[in-house]
Amino acid sequence: MKRLWIAGASALLSMALGLGSAGAADKKVLAFVVNGASDFWKIAEAGVKKAQGELPNYNLQLKYPEQAAAAVQQRMLDDLVAAGAAGIMVSAVDPKNQTEHLNKIAAQTVLFTTDSDAPQSKRIAYIGSSNTELGKDAGKLMLKALPNGGKCVGFVGLLGADNARERIEGVKETIKGSEVELVDVRGDEIDQTRAKRNVEDILAAMPDVSCLVGFYSYNTPRIYEVLKEAGKLGKIKIIGFDEDPITLGGVKDGAIEGTVVQQPFEWGYQGMKLMAKVVEGDKSGVPANGIIIVPGKVIEKSNVDDFMAQMKQMLKK
Repeated sequence: MKRLWIAGASALLSMALGLGSAGAADKKVLAFVVNGASDFWKIAEAGVKKAQGELPNYNLQLKYPEQAAAAVQQRMLDDLVAAGAAGIMVSAVDPKNQTEHLNKIAAQTVLFTTDSDAPQSKRIAYIGSSNTELGKDAGKLMLKALPNGGKCVGFVGLLGADNARERIEGVKETIKGSEVELVDVRGDEIDQTRAKRNVEDILAAMPDVSCLVGFYSYNTPRIYEVLKEAGKLGKIKIIGFDEDPITLGGVKDGAIEGTVVQQPFEWGYQGMKLMAKVVEGDKSGVPANGIIIVPGKVIEKSNVDDFMAQMKQMLKK
């Protein structure tokens, strides 16, 4: 290819990504690339916004792929690198199969992972939850909700993502040996319509199901909606993840046993601050194992009001 064509394409790409505007031309870009469209990421976006206020010499961006697919996410990463991004933090859609591509990105820019790690890649650091521990917390809620045992079914966006796999493993480890069973987990590829249909299908196929578990932020609201429409709220136990308003409202009114929440605000805030330091050559904040765990929390009826107040204040910033 001719060098002139490449230069022109790069310039157009920079403009398309918003990296080449006059006001940001002299600022290094740090990008946070999520795994799909979900309101969950608004909390991380608030953390990125706070970090932006403390990093005036950088242009911080949060990017949503138009589809929750590894190929789409990889094109977005390639575009960011081509446009000159100094650092990228990504929640990998399919870490196992994206490792080679992530290594290519890591060779060209500072690469962090968050939410769903890619531990075999050459990323500098992972900042996020221990998804295994989150799964264990959910397993404890299941045991508490079903003291006499029962069959449970889980719902998740990306079955191949590390965060999904580890949460499921954490649940299974905790309920092992009990009368509580996780008999199936249905994936939906972060498709809201499919997520709801998966719940409807289980209700039709398993009239004896005792408990439904929403492993991704939007799965629990879809479970809540389907059970409400079917007149089964309170008859089938619901265990959730994350802090969707519908989920928190369900916890508050007792329809949802509890939800295991993360701290995506801190991923956005701490992650961007640390990535800026690494870009500047300071890796002192990166632990030897490259893993920074931000602890999760279990939200039940007893503490949901306090948590909702904290969330409201956080999203104002």
